[in-house]
Amino acid sequence: MCAEPVEPTRRLFFALWPDDATRATLAHATHKAVRSCGGRPVAAHNLHATLLFLGSVARSRMPEVMAIAARAAAESGAVDSSPPGFVFDRVEFWKKAHVLVATPRIAGGRGDVVAGALVEVLQRETINAGFAPDPKPFRPHVTLARKVAFLKTSLTMQPVPWSFADFALVASQTDADGPVYTVLASYPLAPGDRVPPG
Repeated sequence: MCAEPVEPTRRLFFALWPDDATRATLAHATHKAVRSCGGRPVAAHNLHATLLFLGSVARSRMPEVMAIAARAAAESGAVDSSPPGFVFDRVEFWKKAHVLVATPRIAGGRGDVVAGALVEVLQRETINAGFAPDPKPFRPHVTLARKVAFLKTSLTMQPVPWSFADFALVASQTDADGPVYTVLASYPLAPGDRVPPG
């Protein structure tokens, strides 16, 4: 008896994906902290802020995932004359995950409100569709280095503003040098004022 063929999958996540200039500025601002932490640096072209990790998804379900992303973007009503954003100005060692991350020191601003609302919609819609997204609550951060053993204290960094008017669906695969990320699609946030300013 022949075994059923296994359907190919892709590891997917939704993310805020910065432009090249923001990514270069962030890499420069955190270079010393990354160099001194003893971990494996994340390549500059891979820097991003994860919104929601979906995990392995059958390729045949990609249209469903893309439709969910489009609905979340349309519901956002987030972009007006000034796109939401964060100011990353702190470097932290997250001991449990062994990662060095950049975070915004001030929480609760408009970037948090908009990104948090996006995550809520993405979680709700993916769960309703039968996916099993990572349940961890959203906290804005950019992973700078992995396999970090220690960092004596949190570090300040030159502040890096990062505004966003869209989000991305990203595929992840691992090769010998670490993860490789590919942006599959970008979803502009809808214009409007349905998300209150923070």
